[in-house]
Amino acid sequence: MILFLKHYAQISDNELVSLYKETLDKEIVGELFKRYTRFIFLVSLKYFKNETEAEDAVMQIFEKLFDDLLNHNIENVKSWLYTVTRNHCLMALRKKQSDLKRNQEYKKDAENFMENDYELHLKENEIKELKEEYVQSAVNQLNNEQQTCVRLFYFEGKSYAEIAQITSFSEKKVKSYIQNGKRNLKNILTKQGINILFLTFIQLFS
Repeated sequence: MILFLKHYAQISDNELVSLYKETLDKEIVGELFKRYTRFIFLVSLKYFKNETEAEDAVMQIFEKLFDDLLNHNIENVKSWLYTVTRNHCLMALRKKQSDLKRNQEYKKDAENFMENDYELHLKENEIKELKEEYVQSAVNQLNNEQQTCVRLFYFEGKSYAEIAQITSFSEKKVKSYIQNGKRNLKNILTKQGINILFLTFIQLFS
């Protein structure tokens, strides 16, 4: 009996398919695979132009044969395998192109983000420098005592006691010069129409 002797090499393609549907014997699929491995490889190579990808396609198609043979009515095995292989390759190529396009979009988005982030960083720095320039100009308009105390307190981070020691002013005078200096700065910047800068003065120079 053919079933028990398993002389599958002597059986036609269509008989093997019918027998597989009856018995689910995986050796039958192995026999079909042996017959058509090179055929599937050459068809795959035609689409992929790459031997490694073609070899991968052969193995993937073989793994699917166990189910596909059960789910299709096959009249001509070779013709059917050609269609299966072609469809497999086309789907793989479409996925490859889709992945490539998506990766390019991700890369482009990342580059745009980095470029915009860099430009934003530059713009923020320019704004900060502009604020500092206006505030520096306003400080220069204070009288000598206020200007000295404001610079030492805000720009150099000195304490009241340290400023008193440096300037020989009393701490009470130092506090007064700083308070009056802040009030005068606000007035100067307000007159220039940029009084909002005074609100960021402490953040910029503290």
